[in-house]
Amino acid sequence: MADTPIVDLRELGPDFVRDPYPVYARLRAEAPVHRVLDPDGEEIWLVLGHDTARAAFTDPRLSRDWVKSGNVGQIINTDQDQPALAHMLMSDPPDHTRLRRLVTKGFTPRRIDALAPRIQQVTDELLDAMLAEPSRRADLIASFAFPLPMTVICDLLGVPELDRDAFRRWSNEMVARTSPEAEAQAYEEMPAYLSELIAAKRARPGEDLLSALIHAADADGDRLSPEELIGMSVLLLIAGHETTVNLIGNGMRALFSHPDQLAALRADFGLLDGAIEEMLRYDGPVETCTDRLALEDVEIGGVTIPAGSTVLITMADADRDPARFKEPDRFDIRRDARGHIAFGHGLHYCLGAPLARLEGRIAFRTLLERCPDLAQDADEADLPWMPGLLIRGVRRLPVRW
Repeated sequence: MADTPIVDLRELGPDFVRDPYPVYARLRAEAPVHRVLDPDGEEIWLVLGHDTARAAFTDPRLSRDWVKSGNVGQIINTDQDQPALAHMLMSDPPDHTRLRRLVTKGFTPRRIDALAPRIQQVTDELLDAMLAEPSRRADLIASFAFPLPMTVICDLLGVPELDRDAFRRWSNEMVARTSPEAEAQAYEEMPAYLSELIAAKRARPGEDLLSALIHAADADGDRLSPEELIGMSVLLLIAGHETTVNLIGNGMRALFSHPDQLAALRADFGLLDGAIEEMLRYDGPVETCTDRLALEDVEIGGVTIPAGSTVLITMADADRDPARFKEPDRFDIRRDARGHIAFGHGLHYCLGAPLARLEGRIAFRTLLERCPDLAQDADEADLPWMPGLLIRGVRRLPVRW
């Protein structure tokens, strides 16, 4: 509402990008919803707190279908009929239900579990190369955390090896743009490439997931349209690696800054599954949800969000809410962190969460087993962060061993 005060996040914390948690906690203590200016100076509404966030995720008045609303230009710098947007994360039921049903067949537990040997192989090859570095120093993101999930998702979808550098550039612009122009260019180039790749797969299908999606049909014969194939490929490629990159990066930063927890995990890998859940809760790879549109005036916690507003659900704050987690700012790998919403909640819960967890288990165990003296090689304050409120993670993480 016009008389609702607006808060500039940048003024509340000069170190907001690196450590937004105190700012979120201060705002949450005042109210569960705030009208704010984000770090880019854009006006949005933030939903804070664990219970409030879970409720917002399931509120049908907070829509992801910007295209049908006619407001897509508000959040993405591309045309609203861009095929890259024709995926389930940009839709509401019944469209979302239909799209997710067609895609879920490719993400069965059996298919994900079958990837474990390949994930282990890629992990070992990347560490072989990294540990061969004579200086005994490396950037863990560039050497390991990025190429591992990118290789796995490209293998799964059937994207050729030579095209993966381009995919990283496009993905980075789509989730944390360096400029509106660079974002727009990524939204032109990636779908154009995928259109050609899909045509090639249609002519000569393989054993990969993209080939399966092209030919997948439900009991009624429904299939993904050409635009939906492009959109779903964009979504799977980006979501299929960005979360795991920053799960590994943020998880290792948390372990480095809590040596007692790192020592406990090295001593007992039986703690690994719980440690990964705590990493996701404590400093997860996704700070806020993708933008929601208020289809009508929405009252949350005594605050009215006007129709047409952009709404972000702050998962990072929800998982640091003391009403849900005792001593939430303490990193404890023995904590029962179940109930966190690092992968979202409700209809848009991350389809790739089982794959991210599998990659995390293999990556952390192998890294810690093969690098017993691995240590961070840069001050936390000097690390370069991803811009924006969507993806939380560092662009580089220097390490030594």
